[in-house]
Amino acid sequence: MKYRVLIEQDEDGVYVATVPSLPGCISQGATRKEALINAREAIQAYIESLEKHGEPIPPPITEEVIEI
Repeated sequence: MKYRVLIEQDEDGVYVATVPSLPGCISQGATRKEALINAREAIQAYIESLEKHGEPIPPPITEEVIEI
């Protein structure tokens, strides 16, 4: 599955990665690359936890890009 990850740099310069379709799935890193690596691990752990507890796995968010 593919999940959209939003990355923003906070006031301390840390990159925060949020996964909108997985509520509470947030990670961070010193660089964008590190934040993405950590986000991948967080997504995997999140899904494993859902499976372990018999919870449904939310579908990934799909989006379209409109160029004007």
